[in-house]
Amino acid sequence: MSTRRSGATTGLPMTDTLLVTGASGQLGRGVIHHLLDTLKVPPARIIATTRNPENLAELAARGVIIRQADFDDIASLVEAFKGADRVLIISTDELALQGKRLKQHQTAVAAAKTAGVSHLLYTSMPNPEPGSPVLFAGDHYGTEQAIKASGIPYTIFRNGWYQEDLFLSLPHAIASGRWYTAAADGRIAHGARDDMAAAIAAGLTSGATESTTYTLTGPQAHTVAEIASLVTDVTGKPIEVVQLSDEALTEGLKAAGVPEGFAPIVTSFDTNTRSGRIGMVTDAIETLSGRKPQSLKQFLEANKAALAG
Repeated sequence: MSTRRSGATTGLPMTDTLLVTGASGQLGRGVIHHLLDTLKVPPARIIATTRNPENLAELAARGVIIRQADFDDIASLVEAFKGADRVLIISTDELALQGKRLKQHQTAVAAAKTAGVSHLLYTSMPNPEPGSPVLFAGDHYGTEQAIKASGIPYTIFRNGWYQEDLFLSLPHAIASGRWYTAAADGRIAHGARDDMAAAIAAGLTSGATESTTYTLTGPQAHTVAEIASLVTDVTGKPIEVVQLSDEALTEGLKAAGVPEGFAPIVTSFDTNTRSGRIGMVTDAIETLSGRKPQSLKQFLEANKAALAG
């Protein structure tokens, strides 16, 4: 796929209509921002869907088509997808009830098939195949399999962990001087959410008809100890990295107030990191969007005040 620069003409046929689900979420809003402002897609060719359309009033004011879509209601999705040529399914955040998110995604794929969508795009995760320690990896793998079984040409974006995810752990680690982890020497190439949104928007407008899978990552993979060292360099506050077992980390998270059902999910991220399944670095963001992805140090410097309280 050819590299494009900001504002460049896309490869999208002039008649194609683009649809983004989950448009009121952070990633969805980012994708639509890049469609409108970076890639200059006419707003009348963009459909933004959400469960509560009133949350997208500012996009409606810009001329974007707003439609209600409920992932628990296939009729709602079929109606929302009508007339859309290329549909981006942003994975839902339904994690409380095991199996519900996969069912929602399978419903969306079936609706896209019924609505006659010509190209399906989906936000997955790196290495979701069976054997992944991440407790919700099966949702993504099952969705990828449903997309492939549908026969619709597809683009799958396997999004790595966001730099913004560090807000879940770093403020406490900076304040206490200790970072509790079970990741050992595993590496993660955290990427900026906006960089991933830019890459996804570029893929959505590419006009590509072949089926492709991209893994989106930041420009460099770091261990927890290396991240802690970067944080100290930026904030001046030392952090001791304390390695724990998975079980001890889960219990510690619960004691710190993380909900009992979510604590094992958080721990599974560290297990996954330790296993080496999230340590890859790719150039997919730059290849798709034509821009260099933000480094972790740049993220830390830009968010120094928020991270250090």
